[in-house]
Amino acid sequence: VARRLSLRKHPECHNMVGGKAIEHLAQTGNQEELVFRLPMIQYRNCNFSFSGLQNLVNNAIVQKEKEEGIQEGEILSCVKDVAAAVQHAVAVHILQRTYRAMLFCTKNSILPSKNATLVVSGGVASNQYIRKGLQNLADANDFALLCPPPRLCTDNGVMIAWNGIERLRAGLGVLHSTDGICYEPK
Repeated sequence: VARRLSLRKHPECHNMVGGKAIEHLAQTGNQEELVFRLPMIQYRNCNFSFSGLQNLVNNAIVQKEKEEGIQEGEILSCVKDVAAAVQHAVAVHILQRTYRAMLFCTKNSILPSKNATLVVSGGVASNQYIRKGLQNLADANDFALLCPPPRLCTDNGVMIAWNGIERLRAGLGVLHSTDGICYEPK
């Protein structure tokens, strides 16, 4: 979405990565100016998908460009509202699916009845709007929320390394020798 909105050209966002630019602009945008239908509402599962939302957003951007008489690549006057609406839709989708997963795990005794913890990492955990929503969700369901500091949430490599450290500490699935392993990068 940030690329489609050409946020690198926006004076407030020229040196920000896409997600950070969306979050920054959304702070002063009106999320109610545009309302995007949430993805996968017809499916009662815990899966995430943002492709349908991306199509809706792209169509809305095209429509706004026509209304404003601008070309693709120019900055929309309502860019902050688009950012706020997108961020809100993404957050609600994540919260709904996470809540379903929490209910499923609780109902099926997959998690302990006390001291259950929701761990969120990767780029999504750096977004303060989403993180606040997840904190509220965790609090309302007696879960602890555990997130790395935002400075460690910019790359999934950190999330994978963290998982590796936890597995090493627990002695789970850790190879102590790489002899005989054939790597096939793709």
